[in-house]
Amino acid sequence: MKVSIDKSKCAMCGTCVAICPEVFEMKDDGSVDVKKEFQGVEITDEQLIAKIKQAVDSCPSTAIVVEE
Repeated sequence: MKVSIDKSKCAMCGTCVAICPEVFEMKDDGSVDVKKEFQGVEITDEQLIAKIKQAVDSCPSTAIVVEE
């Protein structure tokens, strides 16, 4: 699974960061992004995948993009 943030949709609420801080981070300017080490990388860890899916389901602006 690969994950990214559609910045045009992101409400910068930080829900994804609260659910999965291993993958998502709040930047200094208040925007949210996928941490560099996970950008464009295939994520295979089942625990991380479960947390990412929870973040996707909880995102109020449907800004988290998942490629499976």
